[in-house]
Amino acid sequence: MNIVVCVKQVPATQKVDIDPKTGVLLRNGIESKLNPFDLVALEAAKWIADKTDAKIHALSMGPNSAIEVLRESFALGAKEGWLLSDRKFAGADVLATSYALACGIRQIGDVDLIICGKQTTDGDTAQVGPEIAEVLGIPHISWALELIEADAKGLIIKQDLGSMDALVRMEYPCLISVEKAMFQPDLPSYRLYKESKDYPLHILSADDLTDVDMTRIGLDGSPTQVEKIFIPSHDVKATRLEGDPEKISQDLFSILKKNKLIKEVQ
Repeated sequence: MNIVVCVKQVPATQKVDIDPKTGVLLRNGIESKLNPFDLVALEAAKWIADKTDAKIHALSMGPNSAIEVLRESFALGAKEGWLLSDRKFAGADVLATSYALACGIRQIGDVDLIICGKQTTDGDTAQVGPEIAEVLGIPHISWALELIEADAKGLIIKQDLGSMDALVRMEYPCLISVEKAMFQPDLPSYRLYKESKDYPLHILSADDLTDVDMTRIGLDGSPTQVEKIFIPSHDVKATRLEGDPEKISQDLFSILKKNKLIKEVQ
């Protein structure tokens, strides 16, 4: 049995610079880390692997620096790493990213279960996992809260539906997107860091993927584009009102009316 955990390299800080001309995030020189939600996904994979004797694969898409998060995944239980790295993947929105990752999963072959973190801290869309499943044509569950049971045929999962929880039985192949509360992630094992230095790690270009539609990857395959990224302003303006209560209330009313926050009833 094979489990694929999708992982991503994200900025390790919220203090990032924006190109003033293009409005895009400047990632060069920014310290990076493994997406926190993906740590939970790796813990979920280990829990299932312990019960099914499955092999865990870590899959990522990004520049060559993303090799570091794959090596960290090895120290967290993964046995084989796969990186999709090619300029042809650049500029991908969630749809093009999902399609490329789905092609990578097909390339791995014989995958029974795909586990994604609920979302990434740099995008927060929570769309990639379900879209991968739709590309592959397999069932999926988002907002997975708890793993109840795992065997060679499928899973029983507690799912958060907002106003209630549901118990769902899913058979392989399938995909789940896990909530952060599912597990407390372990720290990477130094022993596994040393043992995993020779674990297989594959770097695939777009041309290495079989049966890939090049019009569906990268910027050309993205129906949406980010026009601009900007740092929100946190400027705060304060006005001090003085006088007796009647004058203060009248002044406050005038300010609210001037800023069109309220309107006077005739």
